Amino acid sequence: MIRGPLVEHAFGSDPHFRWRGHEVNRLEAFSDAVFAFALTLLVVALEVPRTYQQLLDAVRGFPAFAACFALLYVIWYQHYTYFRRYGIVDRFVVVWNAVLVFLVLFFVYPLKFLFSLLFGAWMINLGWIDPDTSQAFVARIREGLDGWDPRQLMLIYSGGYLAVSAVFIVLYRHAWQLRERLELDALERHLTVDALASHGVDAGIAILSLAIAWFGDASSSAWAGLVYVLIGPAHALLGFRRGRGRPSRA
Repeated sequence: MIRGPLVEHAFGSDPHFRWRGHEVNRLEAFSDAVFAFALTLLVVALEVPRTYQQLLDAVRGFPAFAACFALLYVIWYQHYTYFRRYGIVDRFVVVWNAVLVFLVLFFVYPLKFLFSLLFGAWMINLGWIDPDTSQAFVARIREGLDGWDPRQLMLIYSGGYLAVSAVFIVLYRHAWQLRERLELDALERHLTVDALASHGVDAGIAILSLAIAWFGDASSSAWAGLVYVLIGPAHALLGFRRGRGRPSRA
């Protein structure tokens, strides 16, 4: 169990937000198992290298694995923070938590395929990989690129990104509706709205990417991916604007 020791050491605690979930419930334990299984799926197809060249090919797949791992970790941490902040385990949360873990499992392979293809093609085009000495790796990337539709791939990725963001919006909206029962003070209410707005920004960028991929042609798929660089500036602007009106705790 990952969360038990983390909770005991107050991992991720926020001095501005009181924790209401001090115990790791069965729903969180189940979710942790799903996240662990999803991470296993990222590497389960990798065999132990039998030659030095196979070892190098495995190392070349590290950037794609790192990108997938980072995205899954961010989702897990957002999940962890939500349960620590509010400690809600009612029927509504159980249902939407099931939707979230389903999405995580469903999109693991598309996520791995996308980043493996992108990083692999990028390294080949930059000349970092010698086609003569890394024939198996190059053949695998070219096989993935054979007949691929970048528009459909971005539609799949952005659809998953939007779905995960929407689930967190629904969960935080539920917490907002229970603000009286949870006895959220003014600062905690402000931070709850911050979280709602933050996931709303993510959903908006995903919708923009979907629109570009849906209405554009194959050449516009690159822009459908590049719009995700707006996440950093958009969150920074949101934090600046929301931070100006943050109430202080009495």
